[in-house]
Amino acid sequence: MITQTRFEEEVRAFLSFQQDQKLPILGQRFLRPVLYFPERLLAIHLISLDKTNSLLPDTFVQLSDTLAADGIKVIHLWEDVWYFKKAVVQSRLRAAFGISQRIPARLTKVRRIDKPTLERFMGANHLQVSTNAKFKYGLFLPKNYQRILKDDSPATPFLTQQMTIQGEALVAVASFSGGKNILREGGTFRSFELIRFANHLDCTVVGGLDKLLKAFVSELQPDDIMTYADRDWSDGRSYERLGFERMGATPPHTFWVNPNTWERHYAERLLPDDIGLHWIKVYNSGNWKFLKKMV
Repeated sequence: MITQTRFEEEVRAFLSFQQDQKLPILGQRFLRPVLYFPERLLAIHLISLDKTNSLLPDTFVQLSDTLAADGIKVIHLWEDVWYFKKAVVQSRLRAAFGISQRIPARLTKVRRIDKPTLERFMGANHLQVSTNAKFKYGLFLPKNYQRILKDDSPATPFLTQQMTIQGEALVAVASFSGGKNILREGGTFRSFELIRFANHLDCTVVGGLDKLLKAFVSELQPDDIMTYADRDWSDGRSYERLGFERMGATPPHTFWVNPNTWERHYAERLLPDDIGLHWIKVYNSGNWKFLKKMV
């Protein structure tokens, strides 16, 4: 009998509104729990920190590629990410099953935001920490569109409170780097990076990233924009629909997790003395790299 960890039990309980099935194509190759939802062609791979001893850096890429061959998207959900960013994880899992407050981007207004606003929003609504960005944009939903918010959406109380106080609610943000001159195909191109994009918890701004990109392009006139998609969570197809070209993948990244705080630390930024005695080495699936050419 296989004993479930507390983490695995919590995720299964959270997803109890769906019926998962065992993935027959895996056989004995992958020993961690993989929840499969055939109506969504979605697999959720649960990784408990006390079961990582036999994991290799390419484990997750292999699983993703195996399932992608059958048209199945996989989410690699780590125990530390579940506990450190539980609200964001649960929001993204609900969205994967179509449970999200949909907000048409055409109803929103786009404008620049400052660094504190970006950092507060990213801290509450993104799985990764905010990073330095030269250009920061937000989408705001005016109060007169409050009527589109569903009464049963977890996001509604937060958005209506913002609207009451400020007359609008910030529902999505994107951050960009400064420009760099890049040599490519015998020419020099002014290139920028889309660093982060996030919707408000339990919201999906339909066409939101497209609107933010258009605002950025209109103002900065880049020759191209590059970005990365986290392979633990994304197959990158949403970027392809926006005109980005898939350029390849980066190798899996190594982190050390403090099991007392659930915080991840980049391995290359740590000195040997920085690593705690009981810290746990983990890996992600790497990133997809994308490029959107304007010229």
